[in-house]
Amino acid sequence: MNRSLQISDTLQDLGCAQGSAVALGFFDGIHIGHQSVIRAAVECARAEGLAAGVFTFRLPLSHRLKGGRLETEADKRRVMAQLGVQVYLEPPFEAVCDQSPEEFVDQILVNAFHAKAVFCGDNFTFGKKAAGNVDTLRALCGARGIRVVQVAMALWQGQSVSSTRIRAALEAGDVAAANAMLGRPYRIDFPVKHGQGLGHTLGFPTINQVFPEGFIQPRYGIYITRVLVNGVWYAGATGLGTRPTVNLTGKNPTCETFIPGFSGDLYGAQPVLEFYEYLAPSRKFDSVDGLRACVQDAAAKAAAYFAPGGAGYSAARV
Repeated sequence: MNRSLQISDTLQDLGCAQGSAVALGFFDGIHIGHQSVIRAAVECARAEGLAAGVFTFRLPLSHRLKGGRLETEADKRRVMAQLGVQVYLEPPFEAVCDQSPEEFVDQILVNAFHAKAVFCGDNFTFGKKAAGNVDTLRALCGARGIRVVQVAMALWQGQSVSSTRIRAALEAGDVAAANAMLGRPYRIDFPVKHGQGLGHTLGFPTINQVFPEGFIQPRYGIYITRVLVNGVWYAGATGLGTRPTVNLTGKNPTCETFIPGFSGDLYGAQPVLEFYEYLAPSRKFDSVDGLRACVQDAAAKAAAYFAPGGAGYSAARV
């Protein structure tokens, strides 16, 4: 699979002289439905000697995005490259939001991508105030010799997969459902920041990752996770929330992960944290001994989960 990704954020000729097959959408989370659209474009490109392209756009972090975004731009690009995308156009939303449907087709599909075929989901809209839909796209592209392929929405447990549905699963602590619809573990890669250092005092140093503004936060509680540090995966026990036992204000939620078997300074690093199972809601313990026991129990469960024969042994991707 071609893992190289040509990235552009401006509306210009992308150099697809041979033509391209382009997947269209915002693709928040790149769930299994999005993957169907992107894979269809990639397979067409390979079969017909075209460049495999994706058109999407970038929203400012302050944009709430119907409840919070599911991944960083860097992670979005990583998954695109894994899927075989070669040419990736991602302008800021302000650069395209006022385009008419005709301008979208001419400036992006014709002039930038030299598209021969485009792929989209059933609910695709485009142009100023979502003036265009799939039928509009088919009419405009047909007049310009571009084939339009409409990809049916993916289903999970009999219902359409959507980013909104994945957010709802994460907010409910249903990691299994979220991961099934994503087609991979939900993950974050936010920088490690200094906390209060309480983990060291209690005997289980943790890494502290703070969710930036604009990102979805899963349900507060304790999770089985997996952490990628310096190319090595470790089982982790993660507490997401306001640390009610030691934080009297109830403010400033954190995502703190204890990594058994790891020692080292990760401040400023961006380790990948994958979520696998929700264990229990956050609670206030009567003493730090109770908190310590809870963390140790979660760590033991995480180690067993990823051990040979454990539920996550084959599911975890190296």
